[in-house]
Amino acid sequence: MTTAIGIIGCGMVSHAYLGTIVRAPELRLKALASRTMASAETQAARYGGTAMRVADLLADPEIAVVVNLAPPGVHHAIGRQVLAAGKHLYSEKPFATRLEDAHDLLALAEARGLRIGCAPDTFLGGGNQAARRLIDAGAIGTVTGGAIAFGTHGMEGWHPDPAFFYARGGGPLLDIGPYYVTQLVNLLGPVAEVIAIGTRPRATRTATAPGRAGEIIAVAVPTTVNGAILFESGANVSLAMSWDVTQHGRRPIELYGTTGAMQAPDPNQFGGVPRLADGEGEWIATGDEPPRRKLDSATIVRALQAIGQGIDPLTGEPISATTTLGFGDLRGLGLRDLVAAINEGREPRASGRLAVHVLETLLALEASADGGGRIRIRSTVERPEPMPAGDAL
Repeated sequence: MTTAIGIIGCGMVSHAYLGTIVRAPELRLKALASRTMASAETQAARYGGTAMRVADLLADPEIAVVVNLAPPGVHHAIGRQVLAAGKHLYSEKPFATRLEDAHDLLALAEARGLRIGCAPDTFLGGGNQAARRLIDAGAIGTVTGGAIAFGTHGMEGWHPDPAFFYARGGGPLLDIGPYYVTQLVNLLGPVAEVIAIGTRPRATRTATAPGRAGEIIAVAVPTTVNGAILFESGANVSLAMSWDVTQHGRRPIELYGTTGAMQAPDPNQFGGVPRLADGEGEWIATGDEPPRRKLDSATIVRALQAIGQGIDPLTGEPISATTTLGFGDLRGLGLRDLVAAINEGREPRASGRLAVHVLETLLALEASADGGGRIRIRSTVERPEPMPAGDAL
């Protein structure tokens, strides 16, 4: 038996989700909706399903789960419509832009007997789950500390619509942070307290991406945030996230334990191989390491232009239901796990509760960076159940 899926929002990220849905034997793409309908019709022609208005999609009794890929500013409003229509909800990140809106969605789902899943789901990928198994097996002893690091020169050089990344609700903390903090909660458990300092070196930025070149972008958020995250377990992890970096050599995640250390894979990807160091020894990969792929702005621009024209950037062939894009093409694993959770009567791994805890942590870091000092995190959450080894859903 297959589960009928509806999609609201058919922008760039929808390619990855749609590719996962049409290749999943337990899912069936039923309907697609978007603000202008043009993108919904285009994606329906490529992947199947029927383009229709949001109201019609929500009224379809066959659709059990709706995936919300609309812009972040309307995630709460659309999520509420989905739940009010009696559908289970899977949302792209962020779950909401205000903590009270996130709690509102959780309360409505509970009242209606519905389940919620939310991106990021990269922590369900093989590389990040391998790190989880090593932590659980005590490969580095008890984790006492760590460091997470992300740094690029920003979004204006390649993204077709970079302005919203620098508006309130954006910035590297809220855009990229969910990947890192979600994986840390997966590895270490819930967050207890945070503190941060944020800076905004430039009040404006100039777009250079095709179609936007020369546009002046106002910067309303910190573009560099350094801080610390204290976990309920006692682990103390430093955080550095920036869009003011031209180059760096730090690993995305390092964890330090009582008997060793780990370099975990990039939490914004599904693959990768953890590396371990015992005492003062060398770092040793726990598997065959794929070549590290460096994507510069020009490469990303060419790929996005090709995808926008319906062309697979890797093969040059038209995009269709069988295309593997290679750019986040496993996104949707969390949706598959949500559907399995509905059928099995359990909590999904990429759950709404996990998303709320991560959102509260990130908003607290943002408030601390704005002069709020040390902030306690009020919510808590259980670590998601690990994926069975070798289980690709």
